Amino acid sequence: MFLGGHSYGGRQSTMLCADQPGLVEGLLLLSYPLHPPRKPDQLRTQHLPKLQTPALFVHGTRDPFGSPEEMESALSLVPAKTQMLRIEGGGHDLGFKGKATRDELPAAVFAEFQKFFG
Repeated sequence: MFLGGHSYGGRQSTMLCADQPGLVEGLLLLSYPLHPPRKPDQLRTQHLPKLQTPALFVHGTRDPFGSPEEMESALSLVPAKTQMLRIEGGGHDLGFKGKATRDELPAAVFAEFQKFFG
C-alpha cells in the first residue's frame, strides 16, 4: 500500500508516516509545500528527520512553495530513500498553462514511480 497527496495532503502524509513508520510501502508527494510563498524562513521540515518511508517527490521548477534547490536540501534531512522528479516549468499545481507537456505528466510520474519503487 502507498500513500500520497498533493500539497498539504502530501505534507499530512509525511507527518503521518514520520509518526507511524512502516504504515505504508512508500509515498508519492506532488508539490510538497516546503514553505509559504515568499517566506523561505518558515520551513515545514521539522518531521522530515523522522521519516523512514521511501518517498518520491514530484516538484515543479516554478513552485513558489519551494525551489528545486530548497527541496533537494530538505530531502537530505530524510533518512529514508528519496527522489525528486523535477517538472520543468511546472508551478504548484504542476500545470503548464496549456502546453502539451501537461498531457505527458501522468505518464512521466507513473514511469518514475515504477522505477523508484520497482
